Amino acid sequence: MLAVPGVLPSDPERYALEVKWDGIRAIVYADGEPKVTGRHGADYTRRYPEILAHAVKGAVIDGEVVALGPHGRPSFVRLQRRMHLTDPEPLVLDRCPVTYLPFDLLYLDGTPLFGLPYRDRRALLDALDVGAPPSFPGESDLLAATREQGLEGVVAKLLDSPYEPGVRSRSWIKVKHLNATEVVIGGWKPGKGRRAGGIGSLVMGVFTPRGLTYVGHVGTGFTDDTLAELYARLRPMEIPRSPFHNPVPWRNQWVRPELVGEVAYTMWTDELRLRHPVWRGLRPDKPPAEVTAR
Repeated sequence: MLAVPGVLPSDPERYALEVKWDGIRAIVYADGEPKVTGRHGADYTRRYPEILAHAVKGAVIDGEVVALGPHGRPSFVRLQRRMHLTDPEPLVLDRCPVTYLPFDLLYLDGTPLFGLPYRDRRALLDALDVGAPPSFPGESDLLAATREQGLEGVVAKLLDSPYEPGVRSRSWIKVKHLNATEVVIGGWKPGKGRRAGGIGSLVMGVFTPRGLTYVGHVGTGFTDDTLAELYARLRPMEIPRSPFHNPVPWRNQWVRPELVGEVAYTMWTDELRLRHPVWRGLRPDKPPAEVTAR
């Protein structure tokens, strides 16, 4: 079940608020052989072995994988160090641990809980004592508190709503302090100066009814190591022609539109361009076909 972007509801007494964690989605199964999967079914069991500590026999739990930074806040940049490691070594697990934050309960002792209202599923989850972060009534000041603490925002969840697998439902509303969106990488502009010989900026797109649509270049938010890693991944993906249906300024090196990234930005323009985009990292958990204009 996915949330829609929006603002806090005008009838807050019907909702509970949870912190929106800056990580990736994961399901923990312990209704048989314990395992962890991603949103689209990828096996994360060996990738994030720490998560199995949250397994409760007979339960299937939904939640978020995060990597905490030095100040105790989720760091998506830090999580990037684990995303591409399918079987991390013990030293990596020690230096860059991840944390699992459960927020919903889908099955318990062989019984599916999708039809139960959120308030009941949440009560059952809390009773399992698996370290679920608290949920607050809609009248709380959680949104202001997350802003003060530098967190991403909140999710407002309708108290009497069922769990809708695979649906982006208006029963869950995500309210972010910073705008962020996924983009598909369709190429890069060669760098100049200290970036000469590598990537200067990435060419971004989203899918519209006409196909992959250019929405801008992003050239900030990168470290030198990040640019080097992106260059190594994109070089084998080069293609001779633009994958975008609309014109793209400057001379760019084109690539197959198979990698998804996330950027922060200030606004969308009327021409469907992202203003002031800042690179946040790759999103290997998001398929390109799901990256559409919002």
